[in-house]
Amino acid sequence: MAKHGCMQRSFILKGAGIFAGLVAALAAQPNVEVLAREVAGMRNDVQLLQHRVGELEGTIIGLRRENEQLQARANQNYATVAQLNEAIAEMNRSLQSGLSGQKRDILQQVASQMERLGKETQRALDAVARGQATRPAVTTDFKEDFPKQGVHYTVQAGDTLSGIAQKLNARVPDIVNANKIADPTKLRVGDTLFIPQR
Repeated sequence: MAKHGCMQRSFILKGAGIFAGLVAALAAQPNVEVLAREVAGMRNDVQLLQHRVGELEGTIIGLRRENEQLQARANQNYATVAQLNEAIAEMNRSLQSGLSGQKRDILQQVASQMERLGKETQRALDAVARGQATRPAVTTDFKEDFPKQGVHYTVQAGDTLSGIAQKLNARVPDIVNANKIADPTKLRVGDTLFIPQR
């Protein structure tokens, strides 16, 4: 029975490790915040399952104590050996029946949650793939035909190149070329850009 408890705990701990890895991998993607929250909820569900396995182990320990007490009574001649053997057999049947039902329920819950997580992960990956497909092309060929006069601007949270260009009466291609910005979607807050002005 201890072997079954260890197998259940090992299975649940492996599941928790998978969830933790998925959370770390998916949290790095900008379009999957909702999924990260749902995965955190799944982690809580796994912790509840671990708690339930702990309760089952406590039940097993209690039943073993009762078994020991029955054996002690048999040694004191309070019951016949046949009666004691029947009581132990009944207790073992009851324990096996209860444990197999609870084990089946736990495994079904874990399998259902793993399936749900797999579908949600696939949806998130599909969304990220669609987002990558619509991103502007990365520029690596910069031109020098931008105005050499302009102002310096420090990137603020929420800034975009088009927003900066509009705010400072400049052109996005001039800002890209002047600052050699390879990916216009990745501005870093605090960076100082030269804004050419015509």
